[in-house]
Amino acid sequence: MTEHVMREGFDVPALDDLPEDIRLRLISVQEKSGFLPNIFVALARRPDEFRAFFAYHDVLLGQGNGRLTKADKEMIVVTTSALNDCQYCVIAHGAILRIRAKNPLIADQVAVNYRKAEITEAQRAMLDFACRVAERSSEVSDADIAVLLEQGFSREDVWDITAITAFFAMSNRIANVAAVKPNPEFYLMGRQ
Repeated sequence: MTEHVMREGFDVPALDDLPEDIRLRLISVQEKSGFLPNIFVALARRPDEFRAFFAYHDVLLGQGNGRLTKADKEMIVVTTSALNDCQYCVIAHGAILRIRAKNPLIADQVAVNYRKAEITEAQRAMLDFACRVAERSSEVSDADIAVLLEQGFSREDVWDITAITAFFAMSNRIANVAAVKPNPEFYLMGRQ
């Protein structure tokens, strides 16, 4: 596997040493994207955690039944990961956001200052709420939720925004402590 994926001292497993289900998932991801994202390699060092992490990841970021689009979900990840100073997630999910939104500018805009980004009023309210959850979840009030409901979000959408924000707070911390490096391929994806 890729060398120098993360901070020295955290072992990177050899592909052949991984359990079959994880090895096959890594191969599938690599075939689909043309490279193997470093976070997959980093998390594969603990197979049970890898399985749990990606099971929840896939549920949260899948299409779902609510109002949130896949681009909206990636926008939440990029915005809150920027608050958490997670270079890996801002770069990697920024690439996915550019592709999902079909907009080469959006990821940079929301990572730096979503309030000035070219997004809808509903998306701005969504990101206001996600940032409140990320920075001061104990202060979230009925009034905060009411703003989202007024924008047409459901209570299930509110739960999704909260869950995505919370899940990526964990992911950001793992990526930061392990110093997981963004793959160079992410920097160019969705820009042209």
